[in-house]
Parts: sequence; structure tokens; C-alpha cells
Amino acid sequence: MVKNTLNVGRISEGFVLDHIEAGKSMEIYKYLHLDQLDCCVAIIKNARSNKMGKKDIMKIECPIDFMDLDILGFIDHNITVNIIEDGEIISKKPLALPKEIKNVIRCKNPRCITSIEQELDHIFVLTDEENQIYRCKYCEEKYRRHR
Repeated sequence: MVKNTLNVGRISEGFVLDHIEAGKSMEIYKYLHLDQLDCCVAIIKNARSNKMGKKDIMKIECPIDFMDLDILGFIDHNITVNIIEDGEIISKKPLALPKEIKNVIRCKNPRCITSIEQELDHIFVLTDEENQIYRCKYCEEKYRRHR
């Protein structure tokens, strides 16, 4: 008798994102603009995990220079990024909170210059690493993370 198993094939080049907080994979899909790339993406939601209870896993088959690891670090710096070449893991990239992020989140302050100057980049700077607080580079509006 076959137990409930899920078999997602190996990828030849790309990334396997592991230890994603359960339910966050669709947010990552959106932030990485994977809908705009012509690449194969497998999302496994709520997989059993000894370490986390439940987790999400993503397999993304694309050239490895397509991925912006700063966005991943901003979303969740505890994600494990396995880099795949020729079907094998060639390295694991540690993530960190990026010091600055550009055009990932938008400033909500209606008086911010980014509200008036539409073509201006939305840049947020990490001001408090311990509490994971980012502030707008222009008006210092605090970004509130949804937890």
C-alpha cells in the first residue's frame, strides 16, 4: 500500500527554498515576480517538518542569477536557500536581513516624496536589526511587518 507521498522531480538549475514559514510561499512567489518569469515553480505548502512542525518548500527552476536574495532575506531570513546546478546542490546560501531594500514595499505616508514623485524608487533602510524595523529613506516612515 502506498502512503500519501508527494514526489516533485529534481531540477537541473535553480533554487530550492526550504524552511519557509508555513503559508508564506505565495507571498514569496509574488515578491519574486515568479508569475512574470518563464520558469518551472513547484510550491509545497504545509509539509511536515521535525524542526518547524509545518513548513513550505519551493523549487524554482531558473538561471541562478535571476534570484534576488535580498527580497528573501527581507521576507524571512531563516529560509534555507539551496543553489542547484546540474541537478546537485552546489551551495547553501545563508540569508540576512538586507540593510536596504528597493521597490519591495511602498511608503504609506501620504506626505512622502514618493507619493508625489511617482517614478521615484521606494527605498527602505534597516534601522533596528533586533526588532526588524525598516524606515523609508526619504521620510523615515516606519514599515510595520505583519506577523
